[in-house]
Amino acid sequence: MISYNNLNNVSKLERTTECVTIGRLAPDFMALSTFGYVRLSDYRGKWIILVSTPSAFDGVATTEIINAAQHYDQLLERNASIIGLTTDNVYANLAWVYDIYQKTGVTIPFPIIADADLAVSELYGMLNPDRLYIETVRDTFIIDPSGRIRAINVLPVSTGRDFEELVRVFDSIQIKENYNLNTPSGWRPGDPYLVPNATSYEEIISRMNNKEALGYDCPFWYLCYTYLDTETGNNSAQPEANAPIS
Repeated sequence: MISYNNLNNVSKLERTTECVTIGRLAPDFMALSTFGYVRLSDYRGKWIILVSTPSAFDGVATTEIINAAQHYDQLLERNASIIGLTTDNVYANLAWVYDIYQKTGVTIPFPIIADADLAVSELYGMLNPDRLYIETVRDTFIIDPSGRIRAINVLPVSTGRDFEELVRVFDSIQIKENYNLNTPSGWRPGDPYLVPNATSYEEIISRMNNKEALGYDCPFWYLCYTYLDTETGNNSAQPEANAPIS
């Protein structure tokens, strides 16, 4: 976070048409927010969830920001911070979060940046390239501690995001990061994981001949479930590991 008084280093963002994709470094920016000036690079060493919404005082966005506040502690426990964004000015954002507090008692514990000139929205490709729609879409970017984008979710302006789902996605990324395991459709913490696909014929044969010793339960040779004891790092196959497959 940067003090309101430290404005000398605030420079205008360069406009770019470069595609923002998973694996790339997240474009750096500095912007005024409800918590003062924030610069993305100041968050290095932490996970960041950057979420955009078209405007303050929007019905869908209001439900989103309250939902985000309710899941904020879960993300803090995971060394993750939220940065919100609207295309309104900072005064509208301040009035909005204060209105939410007055009406619901919910405090919004993270900054919401004001992107009235659309500089950050354009930097992250949130605008329709044909400018057929003047609003930004509802974008979510999960950025890792090194500053690289690890997940992108895009929703239309009419559809509110679910931060419970974002926590689930974040946990899935952590499982891959720490244990090199994948997560199946509908996965929730406590469910079995998926072993990454074998990359050679020899590995397939070895895996299938030793699946019990490896702690794998494989309904198909290319689909193997496993449970992971995160305390010991040991895998085990359990009877309920077989998820219904239609």
